[in-house]
Amino acid sequence: MICRIALLTAVWCVLPSAGFAELRVGVFDVDASPPVGSPLAYDPTEGVQTPLSCRGIVVSGAGEPIVLCAVDWIGIGNAGNRAFREALAVAVGTSAERVAVHTLHQHDAPRCDFDADDLVREQGLGGVGFDPGFARDVIHRAADAVERALANASPVTHVGTGSGVVEKVASNRRILGPDGMVLHTRWTATRDPVIAGFPAGTIDPEVKLISFWNGDEAIVALTYYACHPQSYYRTGLANPDFPGLARNARQEETGVPHVHFNGAGGNIGAGKWNDGSKENRQVLADRVAEGMKLAWENTEKTPIGREDVGWGVEPVVLPPAEHLSEESLLEVIQDEDQKSSTRFFAAVDLTWLRRCRAGDTIEITCLSAGPARLLHMPGELFVEYQLAAQKLRPDLFVAMAAYGDYAPGYIGTEVAYTQGGYETSARASQVAPEVEAVLMSAVASLLEAEEQADSE
Repeated sequence: MICRIALLTAVWCVLPSAGFAELRVGVFDVDASPPVGSPLAYDPTEGVQTPLSCRGIVVSGAGEPIVLCAVDWIGIGNAGNRAFREALAVAVGTSAERVAVHTLHQHDAPRCDFDADDLVREQGLGGVGFDPGFARDVIHRAADAVERALANASPVTHVGTGSGVVEKVASNRRILGPDGMVLHTRWTATRDPVIAGFPAGTIDPEVKLISFWNGDEAIVALTYYACHPQSYYRTGLANPDFPGLARNARQEETGVPHVHFNGAGGNIGAGKWNDGSKENRQVLADRVAEGMKLAWENTEKTPIGREDVGWGVEPVVLPPAEHLSEESLLEVIQDEDQKSSTRFFAAVDLTWLRRCRAGDTIEITCLSAGPARLLHMPGELFVEYQLAAQKLRPDLFVAMAAYGDYAPGYIGTEVAYTQGGYETSARASQVAPEVEAVLMSAVASLLEAEEQADSE
């Protein structure tokens, strides 16, 4: 259950811009497909089935520029996330806390964590988890692209908001038994008809769409949908899976650049509707694209000026999971009998533990644009966080992007850690149950919520 939370006061900045005297939005998009031989999440790259992208927007005219970036990779954590944000910030003359970098979490796609690579490099395993040179090249090209986007940004007169229901895609992965414990995990591809046959459970069925307009001309559309993006994977062929295909299809159909973010989909997958068959990828993509189309058709435009745009920041220190032990993780990293991938993931966890102990903060941020509020969150967040945020401010159009800093892994609700299941196990989650109170306090502050909410 999302607990009752104390209201904090968010810090919002709406200051004169040193660049443009009016509100503007620019769009950028660079190829993020790995070269052959470069590591994907679990296998070497054999080829590119459908190109991966690193795309987003830059907003100017409301204080220092704001950058939102979505990458078709499985995860970008620790120094990887920091390097992305810092490079994009430098490119447009802003601070890293005004840059949000998220992944869509596709599994036939790379990961990025420079801290972990540094640790295993000391053991002769540099580049085992991902290709650092390739990652830095994408960062460099994205920085160049966002700089050009700022220079070529279009004036903004309106913001659009719309939502559409996505049919037969999302389902909850955690199926509870009569005792309230996890009875089954419904994986993203579920071949057992009994497990697939359970109700969809707690989901957010809607795709949210926020668009920026210059008069009657749409500049860009941002979409948000909470679901693991896997139809099938471990093919060796880089691809953006069904959410990326849906995004690409809508961009081609409308002629408007589309940037898609994965919402709080940590405990959500397509398993009820997906048996892992290859032909089902396009079926799922078409269903998501139809939801995006409905959201586009349902869009309501609101006049907007620089005074209607703000950026809120709440730095938080997340509580590390009790099972994390520096001594044990170091032993794994240094153990030559362990798989190289096991040693790399231990390095990820050790970096995360050290960050938590040092009080290193993660910035929870929110873009305010007229009636829209776009929240940016870390990890593989449970959908209950997204639903609770919407419930806190039913008067606003609230969308959430998760999969920011990937280092915490899965982030469950407090009660979920008592229910068992994969997502809150020591294998998957690197935070303690108290994480819920920390994150929801930040969300309430950023939304300037007057009411407090419990989950359904």
